[in-house]
Amino acid sequence: MIDNPFNLAAWFVDRHTAEGHGERVALITEAGALTYSQVAEQVNRAGTALRQRGVERGDRVLIILPDSADFVAAYFGAAKIGAVAVPCNPALREAEYAYLRQESQARVVIDQEMLRAGWLDGQSADLDPAATHRDDPAFWLWTSGSTGPPKAAIHRHGDWLYCCEGYARGVLGITEDDLTFSSSKLFHAYGLGNSLLFPFYAGAASILFPGRPQPKVILEMAQRFRPTLFFSVPTLYAGMLAETDAANPYRLDSVRLGVSAAEPLPADIARRWRERFGFELLDGVGSTEALHIYLSSGSEVPGYEVRLTEDGDLWVRGASVTPGYWNRPELNAARLVDGWFWTGDKFTVDADSRYLYSGRSDDMFRVSGQWVSPAEVESALIEHPAVLESAVAPYEDDNKLLKPKAFVVLKPGAASSDSLARELQEFVKSRVAPYKYPRRIEFLDELPKTSTGKIQRFKLRHERS
Repeated sequence: MIDNPFNLAAWFVDRHTAEGHGERVALITEAGALTYSQVAEQVNRAGTALRQRGVERGDRVLIILPDSADFVAAYFGAAKIGAVAVPCNPALREAEYAYLRQESQARVVIDQEMLRAGWLDGQSADLDPAATHRDDPAFWLWTSGSTGPPKAAIHRHGDWLYCCEGYARGVLGITEDDLTFSSSKLFHAYGLGNSLLFPFYAGAASILFPGRPQPKVILEMAQRFRPTLFFSVPTLYAGMLAETDAANPYRLDSVRLGVSAAEPLPADIARRWRERFGFELLDGVGSTEALHIYLSSGSEVPGYEVRLTEDGDLWVRGASVTPGYWNRPELNAARLVDGWFWTGDKFTVDADSRYLYSGRSDDMFRVSGQWVSPAEVESALIEHPAVLESAVAPYEDDNKLLKPKAFVVLKPGAASSDSLARELQEFVKSRVAPYKYPRRIEFLDELPKTSTGKIQRFKLRHERS
């Protein structure tokens, strides 16, 4: 139980200086390293600047910034005065930002324009935290909005502490000696935990990279800065493996543990990664609504409970689960019941009591009266040496019956052909039940994805079937 009052910024930032660790490095950025004392000063200046702009307790503060010390100051600065930080993807279009501003009714928008105006110049570095309660709203996180406009999951001051104790400490064993590096960005729940809250929980350090996460760049950054905890997504892990297929010039021997999330991690990628780089990848299942990972490599993270319905739908319960979406009463009633959250994922349980991902509830489809999981077929395809990544979606045949179709991105040097398509079909048949094999295969240069790396199967299903 967290004692009250409890303020997110006071616990994760001010605590380190109060305990005499202010000179420990907290952030490594393109502009240089910052200590916990320096971060605390910037957070206080940000909170003061927001108050001067009329921001009051409970007001929303839209943050449209790349991964940087400025983002950290804005996020914690808003929370410290009792306002609500609302991080946004900095790569959206203006029309999308207009929607987010309207939906959040933000009092202030912190973006590059505000930074250029010197919003922290001359602001006081002294700021007492608001006497917030652990259950007071502290920040919102937007869902991907893959089937509609984004909606905001509300999170509270105490939520991150529950995540950190369950996953960062209970699974990763994070300590003050760790250095984290994540390809996923701070505007997303996965990246926000990896790059900010987890290291600040332990008094560790984090590498912040504002650029686009491309395989070669991520490998070069990891080799240069030598993190001990490495976080990415299956698409990028596959891309990094492809980057090193001919020869492996990258040394990641500083990394003691890697984590994959946002999409299921194919077993072949995990195996190849371990053989090439020498450390394990944990396959994490989480959600924006639960804030971070609640299943790690098929097992419950400490502090979380999961249960399956007869249809295989996964529900999760834990102290960090959102109390609700902003302005979505009907959705709240359907997806949040007695502390349990309906994830929208389907799972099975194996003989070792491990939870195995079967696909999204809206991705599953029947073929010849039997269920097909796109994730299962995709995992089979990616074991083929020519395949970099794949996505499976249903199409209607001449009889208006659903059949699987695979969209395949090949590795560099592999050429698409009818013979390769037939080879892939036989390859899948040898690994899964024959009725699941893709009746059609289309080769693409890239798959449609969200900004966080999730494959948008609905686009393939609706636009290319």
